[in-house]
Amino acid sequence: MPAPIDRPGKIIAIHLNYRSRADQRGRTPAAPSYFFKPSSSVAGTDGVVERPAGTELLAFEGEIALIIGTPARRVSVEDAWSHVAWVTASNDLGLYDLRANDKGSNVRSKGGDGYTPLGPELIPAAEVDPTQLRVRAWVNGDLRQDDETGDLLFPLPQLVADLSQHFTLEPGDVILTGTPAGSSVIVPGDVVVIEVDAPHSSKTFSSGGLRTTVVQGDVPFDGALGSLPAVDDLQRAEAWGSREAAGLAPEAATAATAPALDPALREKLLAAPTAGLSTQLRKRGLHACFIDGVSANVPGAKIVGTAKTLRFVPAREDLFTTHGGGYNAQKRAFDAVEEGEVIVIEARGDASTGTLGDILALRAKVRGAAGVVTDGGVRDYAAVAEIGLPVFSQGAHPSVLGRKHVPWDVDVTIACGGAAVQPGDIIVGDSDGVIVIPPALAEEVADAALAQEEEDAWIAEQVEAGHPVDGLFPMDAAWRATYDAARATGSEEA
Repeated sequence: MPAPIDRPGKIIAIHLNYRSRADQRGRTPAAPSYFFKPSSSVAGTDGVVERPAGTELLAFEGEIALIIGTPARRVSVEDAWSHVAWVTASNDLGLYDLRANDKGSNVRSKGGDGYTPLGPELIPAAEVDPTQLRVRAWVNGDLRQDDETGDLLFPLPQLVADLSQHFTLEPGDVILTGTPAGSSVIVPGDVVVIEVDAPHSSKTFSSGGLRTTVVQGDVPFDGALGSLPAVDDLQRAEAWGSREAAGLAPEAATAATAPALDPALREKLLAAPTAGLSTQLRKRGLHACFIDGVSANVPGAKIVGTAKTLRFVPAREDLFTTHGGGYNAQKRAFDAVEEGEVIVIEARGDASTGTLGDILALRAKVRGAAGVVTDGGVRDYAAVAEIGLPVFSQGAHPSVLGRKHVPWDVDVTIACGGAAVQPGDIIVGDSDGVIVIPPALAEEVADAALAQEEEDAWIAEQVEAGHPVDGLFPMDAAWRATYDAARATGSEEA
C-alpha cells in the first residue's frame, strides 16, 4: 500500500451520509458533521482487530475512503473531485461500549489500533464517477451491506469542498464517507470483507476485498484512568442496527407514538380545574390519580399534555458510572420530548437533590414541551422559572443528580408522587395540584368537569344572593328543578 495511506496526516469521517442508514437511525441531518480518527488506527488488508476485554459491542462499517492527491483549500464543489487521487475500501470499526461518554467525538470508540483498515487496491478517482460507486460488506461470507453513492445525503465532492472551507486537505489525507444500513456487531472469530467498486463503469474498477478478522483481547480497561466501557439498550440497538437484531424486546408504546392530544380536548382540559376533574375521576372509581407533594414553580401556572416518562433509580456508585454519564436516560428524555408532551419524572419522592436544571428546562421549552412534573427537586429554580416552562416539583434544591439518583429508563410506566403514570397518559396541573387521566376517559371527564363548573358557578351566585347552602350545595330536587329551569331560559335568578 502506498506510503500516504500507511500514515495519513488526517482521517476525517462523517457521522451519517446514506439515506438507508439515516432511515435506520430515525434521524436525517440537515448538513454533514464529522469526527477525526487517529492515523495510528490505520491497518492494511487481511489484518486482525481486537475486541477489548470486558466489551461486547464492536461493530463494522463498510465505507468508501477518499485519498486526497493535491492540496485543497476553499475549493468549489465543481473542482473538488479533481483533488481526490484515489478511492478505496475502509472498515470504520467502532466500539459502542465507549461511545456514550465521548458525546459524538468518537475519540475512543473509533480510535483504537486497527480500527481503520484501508485498501487493498486503489481506484483512480479521475477514472470513475463519484455518483456511481458502490460499497459492499460481507461477514463470514454473508452479504450485510450493499449500497451506492447515488443514495448519499451529501455527495462525495460536497464533502471535499465542505471540509476544505475549514482547513487544508493535504496529500494522503483520508475522508471516510459514511456507511449504509446493515452495519452490525461482530464477535471474535468473525471475518469481515469490504469491497468498493464501480458497477456501472465500462471498465472494471475494484478495491479488492479488505479483510479483517476479529480476535478477543485479554487486557481490560483501567477504570482508575478514565471512564469504563458501559452499554445500555440504546447502544445495543444502535450497534446491532435494531432492537430485534440485538435480541431486545420491542419498545413499549410510548407517548411519542401515542396519538397527539386533540386541540379541542386540550382546550377543555385547560378550562377545567384539577379539582373538578378529580371529582369526576372519583365518580368513575379512580381514586389514585393524584401526583402528591408537587406545586408549580410559577404561581398560577397551568399544565396540560401527554406524559413522556423518565425514571431514576437510587444512587449507587457503580450504576452511576455506567448510566449517569454520557448520553444518559435523562438527556435522551429531554432531547426526544415532543410538542405538547409533559416530562414526568419518578424521583421516588426524594426532594433532596435536583432532577433537572435550567439547561434541560430550556431544551424542553425549545422542543415545545408542555411542562415537567417531578416528585423530586429542581436546580437553578429561579432560572427555570424565568424560562417560562411550567414545572411542578417539590421545590428547589442546589445539588446535582448523582447525589441521590441514577437516570435509568425513559418511556416506561413509572410512579411519580404516589401515582402510576404511563407514557401517553394525560397530565393536568394547576394551583390545586397535578392529576393523571387515562386517555380513554379524558373527553368524558373533561365534559363532566366543565358542566360541574357551570353548575358550581350558578350555586355560588345563589349563595352570594343570600341563600343558605343547605339543600343548595349539593342541590336537592327542588333546587335542581330551579337550576334546570334557569338554564333553559338563560336566567341567573332563583
